[in-house]
Amino acid sequence: MDFSTYKDALLHKRAEILATGGVKPLQPDNNSRQGDLADQASGNNEVHIQLRLKQTDAKILQAIEEALWRIEKGTYGMCRDCGEPIAAPRLNAIPWTRVCIACKEKQNA
Repeated sequence: MDFSTYKDALLHKRAEILATGGVKPLQPDNNSRQGDLADQASGNNEVHIQLRLKQTDAKILQAIEEALWRIEKGTYGMCRDCGEPIAAPRLNAIPWTRVCIACKEKQNA
């Protein structure tokens, strides 16, 4: 089976994450302690949101690397949990996925 379309999508997403600095450390804000408590709380919220986004990007980047490795190994497109093929619509939506929709639903239940 030809997975070149998925490989291209994975490489594109990886480049997109790296281009946006998705895995770079946060830069400290020297002015973070200025303003009243509401301003400080808002600043803390922004840092928390940025941190969560960077963590999400790092997880996706790791999943992309694993998916690229599975393509090379010949196991791409097979569910990690049940061993069944992952449906093409799921791979189109999330090409770095490790599990089929049925196993993902079981995880979320």
